[in-house]
Amino acid sequence: MRDLGAGFGHLLKGQRWVARHGRSYGFGLVPGLITLVLYVGVLIALALWGDDFVGWATPFADDWSSPWLGLFRGFLTAVLFALALLLAVLTFTAVTLLVGQPFYEALSERVDRDVSPDGTAPGSGLPLWRELWISGRDSLRILVRAAVWGVLLFALGFIPVVGQTVVPVVGFFVTGFFLTEELAAVALQRRGVELRDRLALLRSRKTLVWGFGTPLGVAFLVPFVAVFLMPGAVAGATLLARELLGEETRDGADDPSEGDTAEGGTPDPEVSPGPAPGH
Repeated sequence: MRDLGAGFGHLLKGQRWVARHGRSYGFGLVPGLITLVLYVGVLIALALWGDDFVGWATPFADDWSSPWLGLFRGFLTAVLFALALLLAVLTFTAVTLLVGQPFYEALSERVDRDVSPDGTAPGSGLPLWRELWISGRDSLRILVRAAVWGVLLFALGFIPVVGQTVVPVVGFFVTGFFLTEELAAVALQRRGVELRDRLALLRSRKTLVWGFGTPLGVAFLVPFVAVFLMPGAVAGATLLARELLGEETRDGADDPSEGDTAEGGTPDPEVSPGPAPGH
């Protein structure tokens, strides 16, 4: 239970961090807004033509009598839309992080420098195109795993009682785990932690991961909320990654009055959407 609270605490700390750094927060909103427009378009199309798709996919039911035909296809349409929403939650982070790699890389590095006792941040030393390739490849692997879980939970949803009570709860925990992996990958990838090692690291502290990702996954179900929480989620996941790796974190870092300036009062170059240092 202690880890659950610690995970949720990292989520709140991340949101507070971006609230104190308005320019970093503003740049962090751009990728989420772009992705949101794409996803809303897909969901609107599904809402308008989902029943037509279900009708095309179930020709064997064409001769069923009323009301069974309408109930059957209406149920499948509702399930299809619910599954699309679940996949949207699971994939939104991956797609947004891929679109906003330079933005979130810069934000995560700034958080690392801010809370590190020596004021430094780990860097991968890889060119931007290489980091994009690794991020896209790993995100695809995670999406495959998430899709397998989605199909399994979808099938279990047909079990009476259990499918309407236990399965949705399990679904939120699964969503929380994969959301956390995608977000923490921004900081862990810079440290050279491969996907397999990242998953093992997250599994070693499941309750910490659930405390961070599960409430975030629930919040992401509310329209537009994901866009505004993403910058803080990346910041919080960076703090969580530091705890998972046992890195020392400075308390009370970065006074609110400092805004978006680095030490010495000069503008922080990391708030620009360009490649992070070392790329």
